Amino acid sequence: MRTNILREKLKSGEPTLSTHIHSTWPSVVEAIGHAGLYDYVEFVAEYAPYTLHDLDNLCRAAEVVNIDMMIKIDYDTHQFVAQKAIGSGFTSVLFADCHNVEEARHCVQSVRPDTLTDGGMHGVGTRRFTYMGYGGTQAYVDHLRDIVVMLMIEKKSAVDELEAILDIPGVDMVQWGGSDYSMNIGKPGQRNIPEIKEVEKYVIETCIKKGVRPRAEIGKPEDAKEYLDMGVKDFSIGTDLFILYQWLKDNGKALKDLVYAAK
Repeated sequence: MRTNILREKLKSGEPTLSTHIHSTWPSVVEAIGHAGLYDYVEFVAEYAPYTLHDLDNLCRAAEVVNIDMMIKIDYDTHQFVAQKAIGSGFTSVLFADCHNVEEARHCVQSVRPDTLTDGGMHGVGTRRFTYMGYGGTQAYVDHLRDIVVMLMIEKKSAVDELEAILDIPGVDMVQWGGSDYSMNIGKPGQRNIPEIKEVEKYVIETCIKKGVRPRAEIGKPEDAKEYLDMGVKDFSIGTDLFILYQWLKDNGKALKDLVYAAK
């Protein structure tokens, strides 16, 4: 079975870098891998349309360029989708919309092996990551133990129970969700007001205190400074859809201005 690159970097204390994609075109993953800069690609399945076949193909592309895949999934179908994604070859899962300790614990259990010691819910099955084997071997169990679990902290109730959530065995990383949080507390679209930035700071500092790696999502490199100053080591920069939109908007306007100026 393939080495879980993100897991190994977490074990060694190294920083990590990723980017987001909405596209299911495998060549996008290959292009990111060929850049030689990223540890993993996050497929934002919570937002994008996809089929289960797409999950297999994304992971095939990642294997070609030796890069890991993470999937971000809705809470409602989290156990089914997480297990299908892991079977396809995803080595980390980001769970959205956890409200409390019980929901967070169920997310962890959904990826861990169904053994008496692990207490997980992932049983034996024929999966891609077993290279067409039926599974259930010690290597299969170890692989499920190595799946990196990240939780979105984006609801007030989850912030209120943050320390208890971080104490759940198997929670490896946390991503702050300012947009969801601002909507949740009745201040939609105000993710950067001082009140909410203070909650973000509390979440990050509490994660570091508890030994759980907080990740920051940023749009440009200079945005990293405030998080580096807080001790954050893990970053995800950019999203394919928004990169494309911004390029088309900026360059289309510049070209249109030139064309109309020459009339």
